[in-house]
Amino acid sequence: MQFFKPKSYLGIDFGAGGLKIVELKKEKNRPVLFTYGFASLGHDVHHLLEKPDLTPVDLLKKSQPAAAAAAKTEAVTIDQKKIDEYAGVIRSVCQAARTVSKQAVVSLPVSAVFHTVVNLPILKKEEFDHAIKAEIRKLLPYPLEDTVLDYEQMPDVAGAKVHKVIVNAVPRPLVAFYTKVFAAAGLKLEALEPESVALARALVGRDQALTLLVDIGAERTNFFIVDQGRAMTQHSIELGGQRINALLSTALGVEPRAIEQFKHDLFATLLQNQSSETGPVRREKFLKLFAPLIDPIVKEIQYSLDLYLRQSGNENLRPEKIILTGGGAMFPYLPELLAEFFKLKCYIGDPWGRVVYQEGLKNVLHEFGPRVAVAIGLSLRSILSLK
Repeated sequence: MQFFKPKSYLGIDFGAGGLKIVELKKEKNRPVLFTYGFASLGHDVHHLLEKPDLTPVDLLKKSQPAAAAAAKTEAVTIDQKKIDEYAGVIRSVCQAARTVSKQAVVSLPVSAVFHTVVNLPILKKEEFDHAIKAEIRKLLPYPLEDTVLDYEQMPDVAGAKVHKVIVNAVPRPLVAFYTKVFAAAGLKLEALEPESVALARALVGRDQALTLLVDIGAERTNFFIVDQGRAMTQHSIELGGQRINALLSTALGVEPRAIEQFKHDLFATLLQNQSSETGPVRREKFLKLFAPLIDPIVKEIQYSLDLYLRQSGNENLRPEKIILTGGGAMFPYLPELLAEFFKLKCYIGDPWGRVVYQEGLKNVLHEFGPRVAVAIGLSLRSILSLK
């Protein structure tokens, strides 16, 4: 007999590919899938604060009185129609999925987060807070007072002469927008969290190995280096599923409105037949067609790793694996290609690996798992106590 209902945890991911929601419950100290849902949206949520030539970051950079006043107003007078529009989508998806939690952990897109790692000399505890804020103030492209700031000190290595501190900062106007949207949707924001943190939690967990996460979304591909289970770097390029669709549509003469289903069928066929006798021929033709998409990913991985391994204290580190995620992670032959090029393990991450679910759902969940990896990581936040 069950005398109380287990608490549930709701993770919500806004992305260019849509709105994704995953709700987990904690039962016997294990995360258990309760429900999920998604809806297609036209834009990333962070675009909604933008004006034609003025973003929230631009507003905060300005120092003139008029611009400062505009920034202050912008944080308050956000377009109510957009708030209602997004709140309506959230309510609809939650109702369709029959979610029960009234609190949510929500993703922050890479482009909206100022991320850096700061090295500080060994300090007394009472001196640390002042020192880290003084250092962040030098690095931020806008005033510290106009941001919501979060930082975490990495565990000190024996004999280390510096503290490594991971810093994430977000403009207050964006936080104000999220707050208004979720209040209108009838939900309370438990936390706002960078995509990188959620993905590291879902796909890396407590693994201490140096890992590169590659998140291939609808508009952008993000690259995160995860060290000791924490996202240390982030880079992004404007390349994603939409460019794959455009290239396929042009090369194969498929109508843009039908390309998503065509791509799904094509990729599924290629993945099923890649071990057949014609596999090598198919692979070479396919990779030649998509070289304009694959080459930038390879170059950015190389750049990210080279940059991180040249930093002081990282010279003796060696990456162990590359994990792919996002809607574009199912790109045929990509894991094998990257594994061959970098001489590292490379595979599509399984965000359901730490979640209990009904066995009958396995095939369905794994088919769209890479698309909801961020939402899963968000909903795991309180259950796994990994921050």
